[in-house]
Order: sequence, then C-alpha cells, then structure tokens
Amino acid sequence: MLRTIKPKNARSKRALDARESKEVEDARQALFVKGTHTGEKVNGAMKDLLALKRPHAISFSKKNTVRPFEDPASLDFWSQKNDASLFVVGQSTKKRPDGMIFVRMYDYRVLDMCEVGIEQWKAMSEFKTAKATPGHKPLLHFASELFESHPRFMQLKSLLMDFFNGEQIESICLTGIEHIISISLGPTPAALTSASANPTLTLNPQSQDDTKNLPLVHIRAYTTKLTPSGTHTPLVSLEPMGPAIDLRLRRHTDPDPEILKQAMRRPKLKKQDIESGLGKKRKNVEVDDMGDVRGRIHVEKQDLGKLQTRKMKGLKKGRDEADDEDDDGEGGDEEGDVSR
Repeated sequence: MLRTIKPKNARSKRALDARESKEVEDARQALFVKGTHTGEKVNGAMKDLLALKRPHAISFSKKNTVRPFEDPASLDFWSQKNDASLFVVGQSTKKRPDGMIFVRMYDYRVLDMCEVGIEQWKAMSEFKTAKATPGHKPLLHFASELFESHPRFMQLKSLLMDFFNGEQIESICLTGIEHIISISLGPTPAALTSASANPTLTLNPQSQDDTKNLPLVHIRAYTTKLTPSGTHTPLVSLEPMGPAIDLRLRRHTDPDPEILKQAMRRPKLKKQDIESGLGKKRKNVEVDDMGDVRGRIHVEKQDLGKLQTRKMKGLKKGRDEADDEDDDGEGGDEEGDVSR
C-alpha cells in the first residue's frame, strides 16, 4: 500500500479531495495492462476497447508479469497510484490462448474478476464507416434472457455496464446518442433454456462452471444515423462501426461478501431529499421509476347533488318557466269554460 500523503498546498489538497468517495461518482478509469505474452487478437481487441473507453482509459505500453488470479497485489498498487477502478489484463498462454481478464476494484482492492477468451475479432479499422466521438455515452443493449437468470452472465453484464458506462447524467437528447453497443449470446443450450423457462428449477453449480457448454458472447458496436421522416421524430438507422468481438467465458472470481456489502452501501440522504419522499418511506408517498414523487389522497364520499357549480344565467329561473306556468293556468280556464 502507498503511504498516506498530507497535502502541502491547496492544489494537492484539491487533488486528494477529488479521490474521496462522492454521492455521485465520476466516470470509472480503466487501465489496460499487457501480460508477458500477448498475441495479435489480444492486442487488437484491447486497442479497440481502449478506443471505445477513451478518454477514461490509460494504456500500459510495456509488458508486465501479472497474474491477477494468483497475486492481485500489483493491481492494488496500480489502482491506488492511477486512481483506477477497472482493469483489462491481456494474457495469452498455451493453456489459455488469447485471454482477457476484466477486473473490478473497490477502495483500491479487487472486488471480482472474469476471464474471457477471444474466439473471433474484427478490427474497428476494417469497418469503413463513421466513428463515434470519444467520450460520448453509449447506449447498451443486452439481448438474452440469460443476462437476468444465469449467475455468470449476470456478473459479465455488471462488469460491462461499469466498463462502458461514463459519467452519470440526468437526461440526454436524441442526437447525443452517437453509438450503440450490443451484447448478445449465441445459441442457448437446451438445459439453460429449460431452466430459464421454469424458475423453480435450480442450476447445478458444476454446470455453471462448465464454460464449454455456455454460449458465446457477441459484442458489436454501431453508429446511429438520423434521417428526416417528415415528422417530429426522425428515422434511426444503424451502421456497423466496429469492433466485432466474440468471447467465451473462462475463469471467474466472485466478490467477497464483506467488500461487496461495503461497495453496495449508499450514502445517507439529505434532509430535503427525505422531505421530498426519497428517503424514509412516508405514508401514501412513493417515488416512481422515473424519479417523480407521487402521493395518494383519501377523500370522504361526496354528495354530488349538493355540489356548487358555476352560476349561469341560463340555469336560473327565468321567463320560460313563468310562461309555462301561465300556459298551465290558461288551459285550466278553457276546460272550466267548456264545463260551464
């Protein structure tokens, strides 16, 4: 661990304050580290992922002797030194060729890891189309039910969301979505399909670790093209931007329960947030998925017959009712005359 540094001036104090925990965290910084042996696929895939992650990414040009699953001490050191919470480690060996390891940190400690193998890769430079502006927030699309049911794919989805997600924003315009990253799965085995269709069935832990039977993960990136449609909403079309990467799951490390509990802890809300209904649950007050505060009011049963409406001249007793009464009186006299 690095020694604790005391600020000597205001500039260094601001730099240390920027690293402290916040209610709304900044964009996650990712470090791209090469192992002792890397191949063409690993170098090309890491280069394209670096282009998608910029400007919140740092690449190490030299090769390093790093083994995250055996000794993650070097990752802890680099994380604290560069203020990074994500790692992409490239390593190619005879037993596990063309491998990449996604590492997520919390408080400069390893939280969880997931190793994938690169089956196929097509570089971004091979797609002769327009590229997205670096730093723009992408739209993520996960196309499989296993991302919500299978533990391995749930962990991968969480890692990829933290990796591609940028700064937290409240709203975005349609023209601000320049590219879309689609993550889909290959053909799902029958055993996983039946387990997802019937929630009462539980997956065997051995089948979860058997990565050979798991489907491939396909990562595709597209740019959006807006064309006039004659209405307020334009037509949206997608063009392949690259890269195109096919991954297969390998080893993984589950998060430590104590570290995960600290990472999932939320800060205390302010007084105005509690009063607006975002804090402790208030009676008949709730916050919907869009963040709007909705309340419920209970009113006694009303007698609509006594409801006071707007006074209008047409609703008052007027000449028409008086004429009707006169007509009734004249009719009686005529009957009386006939009888007489």
